Amino acid sequence: MIIKRLWLDRDHQTYKQWAELLKTSELIPDDQVDYTIGIYDGKTLIATGSVYHNILKCIAVDSSYQNENLLTQIVQNLREQLIDSGFTHYFLYTKPTVSSLFRSLGFTEIIVTKELAFMEQGMPNFHDYLTEISKLKRPTIKNAGIVMNANPFTKGHLYLITEAAKQNETVYVFVVSEERSLFDTTTRFRLVKEGIKHLKNVVVLPTREYIVSSATFPSYFLKDQAKDTIAKAQATLDAVLFKERIAPVLAITTRFVGEEPLSPVTNIYNQAMEQVFSSTLKLVVLPRKVEADEIISASRVRALMNEGAYEEIKTLVPETTFKEIMNHKKE
Repeated sequence: MIIKRLWLDRDHQTYKQWAELLKTSELIPDDQVDYTIGIYDGKTLIATGSVYHNILKCIAVDSSYQNENLLTQIVQNLREQLIDSGFTHYFLYTKPTVSSLFRSLGFTEIIVTKELAFMEQGMPNFHDYLTEISKLKRPTIKNAGIVMNANPFTKGHLYLITEAAKQNETVYVFVVSEERSLFDTTTRFRLVKEGIKHLKNVVVLPTREYIVSSATFPSYFLKDQAKDTIAKAQATLDAVLFKERIAPVLAITTRFVGEEPLSPVTNIYNQAMEQVFSSTLKLVVLPRKVEADEIISASRVRALMNEGAYEEIKTLVPETTFKEIMNHKKE
């Protein structure tokens, strides 16, 4: 048996073998990967595993070789790849039926859905995140949650928060911590805080890697290429994690979102939340705010930035965001 790296994007035959092994293992061939390895018995691919950012995924072992300890070899190789890339904290997607195997390899379960088990290893971990956000909990009963990327913060975002603030004692706004946006995390977080400082019942929080991240919902960041089946499974996992593990810590009873006519993946996310939350956690979907007969969106603002249409941008964003955009222009 030999272990080697697989170049899925370069070798069609290897990709076909890899996809077939995953399908026979009841896994979706998710080719959103950075690094893939395989173990071969002769010319037959008998085990595989992949890494995407700091996520271990698409790990499968041929059923005829389950007693060969190949899983440990695959995981150890992927861990070494992650450590070489500078990661000390990483996540794992696997089937719920085999999560116990990964627990024996040191992984801790965060949440399980019908299709996926989401696990982690390393520090800081999910317990640390819950401790972090619990320190900002307010002693109120009627509480709402909003999750936004705010890339950048617009009058549409402000409208959503304002409406939630009118209807609730406390609104917890989670700003996506992922560094995969035009505006970096620190800037986006600051713009949200500056934009809502007049709303005294709003608390702004980070998501770290536990809400709409490359770990919980990687398809969100590849909206044009995301496959619906994969996006739906990831969106469901993200929604279950919020409902069962995060919302209870802050006594959140309602989640506010905007309608999503523009992005199919975000629309899948809204649908997943509607199905998952059920009666336990109320989902309120508000119509998007409109300016000059067009929906206000961060993507529209970014497009106008590319065009240099700053006067039009000024009508779509709070003053603090506009100042940041003009600073961004100077850079």
